[in-house]
Amino acid sequence: MDLIPQLLVNGIITGALLAIPAIGFTAIFAVLRFPNFAVASHATIGAFAGYVANVWLGLPAAPALAAAFAVAGLVGMITDELALKPLRPHGALTAAIASIALTIVLENIVRFAFGNDLRGYDLPLVRDWRFSVVRIGPQQIENLALAVAIMVAVFAALRFTRIGKAMRAVADNPGLAELKGIDPAMVARVTCFVGMGLVGAGGMLLGLGTSIDPLTGFRFILPIFAAAVVGGL
Repeated sequence: MDLIPQLLVNGIITGALLAIPAIGFTAIFAVLRFPNFAVASHATIGAFAGYVANVWLGLPAAPALAAAFAVAGLVGMITDELALKPLRPHGALTAAIASIALTIVLENIVRFAFGNDLRGYDLPLVRDWRFSVVRIGPQQIENLALAVAIMVAVFAALRFTRIGKAMRAVADNPGLAELKGIDPAMVARVTCFVGMGLVGAGGMLLGLGTSIDPLTGFRFILPIFAAAVVGGL
């Protein structure tokens, strides 16, 4: 019975971290109307971009997370324009299959650049905090705080900004949104950037508690999809 509180705390923290890439995947699915399986490779790209910023450049976790978001978002937007956008008119199944091929290509690029070795982030060594039978690491608290901050920022952007409202309009009714003067191509590009950026940030957040390698995204792909479905995909 003593394990139950610890498992509940661990589950809440892990669920909050999984929510970040799940939100990105859901946004892409809602706007572009196909399941982009390249989220696996973009989670890996974000994890390694954060690793470069944290270990090679010496940045703390929060700025490194911003780097993970930016790099994964840019890669997501560029690869969508080059590889997936030409195939979307041929149907969701065609685009989804192409995204599987894309994720394999990107994963092997990461493997070529960084090798197969396990890598870890440069984080301070601190003792866990103990609350009765529950132990929580300070890094877990920081990761949870970063995840909550990202979710609040995404909610605010979708609710109050012009581009957020445009994304919601295209997700609800693309034809009507276009009649209202919203550019679907622009919204698609922004969605790919933000969605894959969130996936990359989530990949780094999930990697902070373990280690990363070129298969990091593949290991989390099923939990990400499950979180997206539970969240209302």
